[in-house]
Amino acid sequence: MTEPTSTPLKPMPDDWRRALAVVAHPDDLEYGCSAAIAAWTDGGREVAYVLATRGEAGIDTLEPAQCGPLREQEQRAGAAVVGVSEVEFLGHRDGVIEYGTALRRDIAAAIRRHRPELVITLNHRDTWGGVAWNTPDHVAVGRATLDAAADADNRWIFPELAEQGLEPWNGVRWVAVAGSATPTHAVDATPGLERAARSLLEHRTYIEALTDEDPETYARGFLTATAKATGERFGGTPAVAFELFSR
Repeated sequence: MTEPTSTPLKPMPDDWRRALAVVAHPDDLEYGCSAAIAAWTDGGREVAYVLATRGEAGIDTLEPAQCGPLREQEQRAGAAVVGVSEVEFLGHRDGVIEYGTALRRDIAAAIRRHRPELVITLNHRDTWGGVAWNTPDHVAVGRATLDAAADADNRWIFPELAEQGLEPWNGVRWVAVAGSATPTHAVDATPGLERAARSLLEHRTYIEALTDEDPETYARGFLTATAKATGERFGGTPAVAFELFSR
């Protein structure tokens, strides 16, 4: 059942210290939830990023060998703007990520390395609110992240990880899905919205390939409108929404 759009969103839990964000591409977090991440790092929490790909197939006018390193550089710069210094790339191929045990293993290993209490990912469902078709990469990575949160706790699913020194981690308490059509919780975007816009602007090469609109106008307009719309269910405060799964 779809949650009524008028249902108020609850505040996200704040009794945690470490978070790990796992997404498919450079810019996924900047479009989705970097205002929340800025607020969290301001509060002294640790956030790390893991990206399945380098986004090398994301710009039609750039060959993957040229595009991948450029987008990696832009991603690291965008992360730094919101206080994130740890950014990992898993090396899966952009556009053809396959859901399966290999992807789950890579994400479970990342969870064991970083030992987060909160795991963040992006919409894993077939559509964006029934309006636009989601990409296979988002679906695969989002679903695998939800599964890997449990895999990371079970030493018998990927026993080779423990042999590599990555002991099971049972400390994941929540998985938060950004971009969900059925959000349950939200974070005040106001303190981090300016940095979220600057973080998205670090992906200038991608934005300039995506739209003819001025990049700064585009980035600020998109993020402000999204936060304002979410805020209608969060007491009128601009916000970033998440669908929260407890473990």
